[in-house]
Amino acid sequence: MVVIKNITPENPVIVWWSGGVTSAVTAWLCVQWFGVDCVRIVFMDTRNEDDDTYRFKRECENWYGKQIETITHEKYQNIKEVWYEFLSLNVATGAICSTILKRELREKFQAENKFSYQAFGYEIEDMDRAKALKLNHPDSRPIFPLLAEMLTKPDCIKKIQKAHDLFLTISPPRTYKLGYHNNNCFKTGCVQGGIGYWQKIKIEDPEKFDAMAFIEHDLTNIKGQPVTMLKDQSKGGDLVFLKPHPKYPHLKDISMMKGRPVKPLMDCNGFCGVNDLKRNPTEKEINYAKQ
Repeated sequence: MVVIKNITPENPVIVWWSGGVTSAVTAWLCVQWFGVDCVRIVFMDTRNEDDDTYRFKRECENWYGKQIETITHEKYQNIKEVWYEFLSLNVATGAICSTILKRELREKFQAENKFSYQAFGYEIEDMDRAKALKLNHPDSRPIFPLLAEMLTKPDCIKKIQKAHDLFLTISPPRTYKLGYHNNNCFKTGCVQGGIGYWQKIKIEDPEKFDAMAFIEHDLTNIKGQPVTMLKDQSKGGDLVFLKPHPKYPHLKDISMMKGRPVKPLMDCNGFCGVNDLKRNPTEKEINYAKQ
């Protein structure tokens, strides 16, 4: 049990529910620890979620005995509007869509609502990210129930399965069964998915792959410089297109890369680029805005 004080219905713990298994179990733990009336569970809907996410949301609400609140960005109606306004997809400090549709939205909610703590679904593999979040964003007063319980993502899947075995109608999002290890923005595919993730999508969902390849090329043509999701970390971070771009023949495309497994991703919560123990510049600070 985490020793935390001054939690009341008027000063609750805010749990950020992303649609993935780690945030789902984080919410369940907080309800068990602090009581259903002392917890607010909030879902930042990017409007780019897989349809099955909403089935999982309903089942989680039944599991918790509490409704999950949904908030959305007031300005952007879909994720593509963000990509085209900032002419960006993904760089070292994170994805612009996550920064705008998750982090900005969370910070606005934080400023407008009373809370004692905010609970994030970081698991054992995210230990450094959790430390960096506390360092970079102390005003969020973050807590990490999965770390307190020493739980991994597979452990979270087992807890959901146990709830199912206790006659609850609940199962993880279908993306886990498909082998993607996360449930982030599966309508278009996650820009932080990595090379193995997009190799898998190329084989299993070529229409989705082609749509994202077109967006990469279109943003590149508008900006006048390469805009990609992927990098070849084995070559010092060289940019990698999904498909060859005729203006940049020196850059690799995904067909030139060796086959790779789908890497595990943490649930998207707006801090996907926070992964070291120093202050990280925001996307805006490193000049994401249109020139």
